[in-house]
Amino acid sequence: MLQELKKLCSLPGVSGREDAVRDYILSVCRENCAEVKTDAMGNVLAFKKGAKAPREPIMLAAHMDEVGVIITNITDDGFLKFDFVGGIDRRVVLGKKVYIGDSLIPGVIGMKAFHLADKSEEDRIMKLKEMYIDIGAENKEEAASLVSLGDVGSFDGECVEFGESFIKAKAIDDRIGCCVMLTLMREVLPVDTWFAFTVQEEVGCRGANTAAYAIKPGVALILEGTTAADIPSQKGGEKVCIAGAGPVIPFMDGGAVYDRALFNELRELAEADSIPWQTKTLISGGTDAQAIQRSRAGVRTAAISAAVRYIHSPSSVACVKDFDSIIKLAQLFLRKRAEEA
Repeated sequence: MLQELKKLCSLPGVSGREDAVRDYILSVCRENCAEVKTDAMGNVLAFKKGAKAPREPIMLAAHMDEVGVIITNITDDGFLKFDFVGGIDRRVVLGKKVYIGDSLIPGVIGMKAFHLADKSEEDRIMKLKEMYIDIGAENKEEAASLVSLGDVGSFDGECVEFGESFIKAKAIDDRIGCCVMLTLMREVLPVDTWFAFTVQEEVGCRGANTAAYAIKPGVALILEGTTAADIPSQKGGEKVCIAGAGPVIPFMDGGAVYDRALFNELRELAEADSIPWQTKTLISGGTDAQAIQRSRAGVRTAAISAAVRYIHSPSSVACVKDFDSIIKLAQLFLRKRAEEA
């Protein structure tokens, strides 16, 4: 699984430009699922027959897209002005390498050097309008021959294993969820299952709307990455969740209140199988659940997430030990649906 996660994280897939990620996922789906389709939004919807037919359609969902940048202007001297795609803390992007457009033109996000800053600038975070991307062009004409307005850029997030079972990469949110679903679909499933690999989650859960409308699930399980703050500056509940402490089972976030019965079920399944688990100690963020649970007449929705440090940055960090536990808990969730069939 780890090698596949590294592969998925290395691919560019900024919201609305998930093509490279989608192509890889489609290749796996077509080898393992009886029905595979894409919709007008670009979601991949794959159906795999299981040992039993469920009482109501089951949908597992993970988003393919990642945060990034989008080019908004080219200056006369060949620098690129940009905006963010998705929620990004501008403190984490300075000096970072990006790849722009289909040709993956390399560039570096820059600003005026610290040595040139006056006192008023030293203690503040530079505004986005003060930043630029340097692609080494001599003028606007040269830059425009390489990059167009509206091109998106993904961060250079080299995958690195370090410490005790930790991995650093870009886009762990939510390539980990995609990877879990690809792992599950290679197995013999206990129950018929739809796998929805969604687009544009980072800009408003847009793909999940159409995916849920098409599949018409009765029950949905979201597989995600979520914000961990287990760093020295945070104490107690301020850590929110902890990388390496097991799957995160949320009861609520900024966009959804999760089905209470399914929340309790996941906790009980984890405890009965000696799977360490945790929940978040802060109501924050959001997932595709907020779109899926409101689809049609409503969908019972739960989530299992990986705790990810420095999320939405080029250097997200997660614990490999959590990944196997997430797969195991998702397997138990599907077995439970088979028991109810």
